[in-house]
Order: sequence, then C-alpha cells, then structure tokens
Amino acid sequence: MNPDPIDDDEPSIVVRPRRKGIYALPNAITLGALFSAFYAIVMAMNGRFEVACVAIFAAAILDSLDGRVARMTNTQSAFGEQMDSLSDMVAFGAAPALIVYMWALKDMGKPGWIPAFVYIAGAALRLARFNVNIGVVDKRFFQGLPSPAAAALVMGLIWAVVDQPGYNGLTASNWITWVAYGVTLFAGLSMVTNAPFYSFKVFDRRRSVPFIVLVIIMLGIGLAALDPPRVLFGVFCVYGLSGYAIYGWRKAKGKPVSVISTSTDEPDERGLHQ
Repeated sequence: MNPDPIDDDEPSIVVRPRRKGIYALPNAITLGALFSAFYAIVMAMNGRFEVACVAIFAAAILDSLDGRVARMTNTQSAFGEQMDSLSDMVAFGAAPALIVYMWALKDMGKPGWIPAFVYIAGAALRLARFNVNIGVVDKRFFQGLPSPAAAALVMGLIWAVVDQPGYNGLTASNWITWVAYGVTLFAGLSMVTNAPFYSFKVFDRRRSVPFIVLVIIMLGIGLAALDPPRVLFGVFCVYGLSGYAIYGWRKAKGKPVSVISTSTDEPDERGLHQ
C-alpha cells in the first residue's frame, strides 16, 4: 500500500538554526580597555609617556569592570572570556613592555631587549596558566602577580619619573634606566611565580564594616589625590612584594604555600574538587 501523496501546495516549515550572538555591554567595556592600550602605545611612540601611563591605568579600571558587569547583567559568555584574555595580553603584556622599552631600554641596545621580552613572555604565560587553572585555584589568592598589577608597577615607575619637574628624558647611563630594567624584570618574573597574591575577591559586600574603615578609605583617596603617580607606584610596590611576604610567612608557619586547592575543609574551596 502506497503512502498518501504529499500535497505540494502545503507550505513547508523550515527550522533555521538559532544564530549565536554576543553581548554588547561587557564586550564594549573590553574593547574600551583594548583601545586604551592601543592609545597608550601611540602616545608612547610620540614621546608622551605620561599620557601613555594614564591610558594603561584606565585600561586596568575597565578590565576590572567588564567581568563584574557581565555577572551583574547575567551576560557571561565563552566569547567574552576569550576576548577579555586577548585584551589583557595587549593591555598588560605587550603595551607595557613596548612603552618601557621605548622610554628607558632602547638606548641600551640588545641588553634592553631582555627585561622587555621577559615581561611580555611572563604576561603570556601568566594569562595562559590563569585560564587553565581557573577552576582549581583558591579564589582568595592569585597564583603569581596578576598582569594588571604588573603593568601598574611598571607604568607607575614611568609616571612617577616623568611627572617630576625638569624631566628631560633618560640616557643609557642614567641610574633610573637601571631601576626600570630591574622593575620590569621583577614584574615579568613575578607573574610566573607561585607566590600567592591576595585577590580581594572573597569578601561579603553585604556585611557591615566599622566606621573607621570609611575614614581610612577617605584618607587614602585624599593622599592619592595629592600625588597620584608616586602614591600609585608605592601602593603597587607594596602589593608586588606582598605575595613573597605571604609565601615566606606561610613557609615559616609550616602552612601550604600553593594556591592550588588540595582539601575540601575550607569553605572557600568548596566546588573546586569535582
């Protein structure tokens, strides 16, 4: 028995696959950070290093916002994660390395390549390790110096120097050139260490704090407003050394120094051991 013939006059329903889109707001913020890095490189090429430093700090602020905005608006996506990682590599890896090279290291010849390359390679390795370890690292700490802090350390040095009255550039024999050499090398190597740097991510925003905390914040803002370059450089110098201090303190106390979670006893480590 033959099946009934299909009526050609009946319209056929074609189900088209749903097109994947991207979320505009968090990715627009990420693009803003990327543009800030590009702008910083252009300003450094034109010798305007102070503007370049401010642009990198602006990129760091935007980088701290895109993820929070995505979580607040429930617009997280794999595309956004990859976009953020690539933007970070440019803003906190390539751009600071190029800027500090043009500012202080190019007159040293090939030896000046060493800290700049160590920095950019350290940023790439740090971001790659962060991406693959994101599910097993204790959220209270970063494994190694985070790349925005490393960029702030290098840019803070440049900004603090060029902001001085009477500044007219550096030479290969200037002692500040060697300070830049050491700071850049330190920042690059610190990104690939296992030292634990506090992340400031794990705290209850709904919990009340003593009134003195607000007074301290107010004083900190006032102090930063007096001399932003030197205050920011000092803050990130302290933070850049804090990871080694935590590492040494834990080592002396016989506590685990790795930020890779190895137990399920701590409440902050729940969900890291599937």
